[in-house]
Amino acid sequence: MSLPTDRKYTESHEWVKAEGDVFVIGITDNAQNQLGDIVFVGDVDVGAKLGAGDTAAVVESVKAASDIYAPVAGEVVAFNDALDANPSAINESPYEAWIFKIKPNNAADADGLMDAAGYAAANGL
Repeated sequence: MSLPTDRKYTESHEWVKAEGDVFVIGITDNAQNQLGDIVFVGDVDVGAKLGAGDTAAVVESVKAASDIYAPVAGEVVAFNDALDANPSAINESPYEAWIFKIKPNNAADADGLMDAAGYAAANGL
């Protein structure tokens, strides 16, 4: 499995990619693999101010439901509406199908997250 090196990763399997002054958030290939066929992505509250580790979204699969967490403190500024019609896009392309975007209170907070090598090592990949 090849992890993109242009982003950071969390212990809870989110990826974080800087895009201007916001962070784009999705879940890793490892996470979507464990979940199985994804049937719903949502419960994103655009405009919500979240702390690092707060629940920002929910992903449901045929196996389980899983919370998606804010990797840094900030304000949710967008939800990927395309996932309403096609939640399985995450299964098909987990590093392209983002879930939400957050404007961080402090962009430097992402420096404490894992790089691709760290995530791979932490997860035996």
